[in-house]
Parts: sequence; C-alpha cells; structure tokens
Amino acid sequence: MPANLTPQYFEAERRFKSATTPEEKIQALEAMLAVMPKHKGTDHLQADLRRKIAKISEEAERKYATSRKNFNVRREGAGQVALIGPPNTGKSLLLASLTSVNPEIAGYPFTTKSPNVGMMPYENIQIQLVDMPAINLEESRVWSNTVLRNADLLAIVVDLTSDPVRQVEETLQGLGEISVVPFKPGVDNSGTGLRERRTFIIANVGDLDIDDEGINALNARFDGWLDAVRVSAAEKQNLEELKRQIFTRLKIMRVHTKSPGARVDLTDPVILPAGATIKDAAEAVHKDFKSGLRYAVIWGSGKFDGQRVGPEHVLRDNDIIELHV
Repeated sequence: MPANLTPQYFEAERRFKSATTPEEKIQALEAMLAVMPKHKGTDHLQADLRRKIAKISEEAERKYATSRKNFNVRREGAGQVALIGPPNTGKSLLLASLTSVNPEIAGYPFTTKSPNVGMMPYENIQIQLVDMPAINLEESRVWSNTVLRNADLLAIVVDLTSDPVRQVEETLQGLGEISVVPFKPGVDNSGTGLRERRTFIIANVGDLDIDDEGINALNARFDGWLDAVRVSAAEKQNLEELKRQIFTRLKIMRVHTKSPGARVDLTDPVILPAGATIKDAAEAVHKDFKSGLRYAVIWGSGKFDGQRVGPEHVLRDNDIIELHV
C-alpha cells in the first residue's frame, strides 16, 4: 500500500534534515508523525520514526549527563501556569508577589537561568506558577521545549511601558520555534504537529493609573484572541483579579465530596475539568466507583439542596456531592 505522504510531511522531513540540535530533530520527527496518514502502508515508517525519536532522546540524555525528565517541572496543585516573556518584564517579581517563593530579582536582563516554581493560593486550592527563563536563551531551550509544551496555561508577561505589542510578538515567535501556538478560536491546527496551549497576557506596569496607550495597543492588536490583564507586581495591585482570571482560564472546577451523614470538608476539593459529570467525579474519587455508581445527592448546581441526580449530571464549580454505589 502506498504511503501517500503529504507536503506537510516532507516539509517536516526537510526541517529534520537541517536540524542541528536534539530538540529540533525531535520536534521535526514528532511533526512528521503527526501529519503522516495512519494506515498499514505507513506502519513501518511510523515505527522507524519512533525509534529515531527514542535514539535521539537517549543521545540527548548522555549529552546533558542527566535524564530529559530533569528538564521538566513536575505538575502540582490544581494546574500549572508558565510565566513567559522577554527578560526584565517582572516575571520573577510577579512570582514573588503571588507565592511564597523569593527568586533572584535584579534590574538587569537574564537573571532567571532555570525555572523558578511557586504555589499560588486561590481560595481553597493551590495553583502552580513556573517563572520561565527567556525563550531565546540557548541554555534554556530544553526547559522551554518540555515545560511550555505541557503547561496547562501560558501567561505572557510584558512591560506595559515598553512597546508591549512587540514583546508579545517576539514571545509568540519564540513559541513557534518550539512548535507551540496559542489556542485561537476558529483556527484548526490538527495535523500540523503544533502544540496548542491556552494563552493570555499579563500587562505589568508600575502604576495602574498610567499608560492607557499600552493596554489599548494590546487590545487593538490581540482583541478576541489574547486577552490582557493589567497588574502592578511592584505595588501588588490587581493581583486578586489576576488570580481569578488564572483560575477561570484553567477551565477547571472544584467539587467537594461527602459521606452520608458526615460533614463536608471544603478545604480539599476534587479538581475536575469544566463540564465534568457526576460519573467523572466518581472515577476521580475511586476508579471502582464509576462502574458501580447508581446516583448522587447534590448541593449546589442550581438544584434543590440534597437533590438526587444521575451519573450524567453536569457539575458546577464548588458543588457538593454524595456518591451512592
């Protein structure tokens, strides 16, 4: 059976042949796999590409004298948010303002050489923030290639007083070099090998009462695609609104479970994707609950308190449920 390879495949193959680093080669091979037609005629080629990815990964491990996993940041909390952008835009100061972490902060560029990680409290949950080094630094490329391709949310931090549109565009270009693109309504990137990530802008400024010109320029350029939230990391202004925006953009919800006759613990919710059902919550609590679930009693969701609902009932944030199997 003929392979019927596409022009997109041959373009990715060209990138692979011209690649000079292990990361670039792996990205190109992953793109070749993504756009390749999946049928019996390509089975051997798919296996060959996967072997090449494994081999190059092993070579990279030896080169860096450590596992590639050590260039990743283990996800913790309710979600992982990567703070990205040009140097000296206030990412580290923002991390310090939102978490208990005290990263090195200086008035000169490229202070951050590797990710700084902190946990941001939001009501009754913790959200992980990762302050990333500049994408265009060669020594940070492996970090960018692993963390940014897997984070739940990307936040582009810009200095609102210094051509913020250019800062965003440069960051988008850096993301494109590691095959990451922001999710954009109406754009279908399936089959391209690109990794889509939900993305927004944090417009950092010393004083929130100044520089409407900068925020207006961002809104005019990226309106309806990349929303901008204005904050002052230095003055700790609008940080609560930023926390709310991060939670909303993660597309998650909190569900509280209780046993019959017991009090509910509101400090340790189950984290589920927005739109999850009673059945999804049951599986998250225990995999055996899903198959044996008969119904649930629910408080919240616009229902009467203590109302009985079925497994397909769609949950809302901060619902309380009592599972019956």
